[in-house]
Amino acid sequence: MILKTLKERYMTTFPKADSTLINGKGRYPKGKPAALSVVNVEYGKRYRLRLISITCDGSYTIFIDKHPFTVIEADGQSVVPVRAIDALTIFAGQRYSVVIVANQPIGNYWIRAQRGVVQGNVDPFEGGLNSAILRYKGAEEVEPVPIPYIPPNRVLRETELHALIDPEAPGKPEQDGGDVNLHFSITYDEKTKMFLTNGKYFQPPKVPVLLQLLSGTPPEELLPEGSIFTLPRNKTISISMLPGEFDTPHPFHLHGHTFSVVRSANTTDDPAPKYNYRDPVRRDTVNLGKVDSGSNVTIRFRTDNPGPWIFHCHVDWHLERGMAIVFAEAPEEARKEIHPPEEWHYLCPVFDNLPESLTSISTVAIPPPTATTIEPTPFINLL
Repeated sequence: MILKTLKERYMTTFPKADSTLINGKGRYPKGKPAALSVVNVEYGKRYRLRLISITCDGSYTIFIDKHPFTVIEADGQSVVPVRAIDALTIFAGQRYSVVIVANQPIGNYWIRAQRGVVQGNVDPFEGGLNSAILRYKGAEEVEPVPIPYIPPNRVLRETELHALIDPEAPGKPEQDGGDVNLHFSITYDEKTKMFLTNGKYFQPPKVPVLLQLLSGTPPEELLPEGSIFTLPRNKTISISMLPGEFDTPHPFHLHGHTFSVVRSANTTDDPAPKYNYRDPVRRDTVNLGKVDSGSNVTIRFRTDNPGPWIFHCHVDWHLERGMAIVFAEAPEEARKEIHPPEEWHYLCPVFDNLPESLTSISTVAIPPPTATTIEPTPFINLL
């Protein structure tokens, strides 16, 4: 239902958000000064902050005035601590844990979330935009003093992250060193407004892939050719992906697995990252890089979890426009090992029998903007 709504509303263009929400609160340009989220701390203590990007924009750069980070986790996987980081860039679907020390004078400090694309010459934090507040115990309950925006100095590079536990990537320490080596290229069709992976776009089936798989449908019949790839069990899979040619960057997320990022995307701070087979970061969502970056992101994982697993861009409108594929991992073993409870079989019939009032989708008319109002566009939830 969510994807259908997106398709109906944004058939010809991709939306741009006016507002960033941090823990559910935020402001939009020329809007009323709504209350901002507050993170309370006490002087002298250390705090673990869990950053979760549930955005529909590609990326944000997160930092807290005068409070550097120690990064200890990425996408649920522990990493060797990376200290003295001023900021980190988080992509849609990614998660991080950072530690800060509350060692500054008691007061209020800006928590900032800079969007990956800053529109126009507007200060991205003017009037509390894209912001929340770090407040020390004993501080006055006021907003931090506005200060000129200064870009953070040391921004975390993905290649600085190294898996803490069992860090070596699977496969041979060479390019295309997997048992199965896959290469994907993303293109965009201006006529159909669809994204294609190796020339094919993903079409969601009417019957879920898992249901088809468990019922005995052959893998090649689960989805149209090019949308599904059968993978053997207990093998190393190597996937290399080019960044795409439109509306980049694309954060790609794999269900059912974490993977070793043996080659990260090229960035301004890290223009030519080397292949790392010894101790790369292990995660489940990776940035493919910008269109002109020359990136060739490469990941590896072991097929130790039979089932159908989707691999998709985590920007919702990109997924709706076909940017996904499905891996049918060890389908015969999946049929033997996956045993849903009896109640599971009734989920679809229960939904199909719900009244239309609970399942229908309607369009709400939006009034034209006036001198005192701005036409609303979708919010982005950040943390």
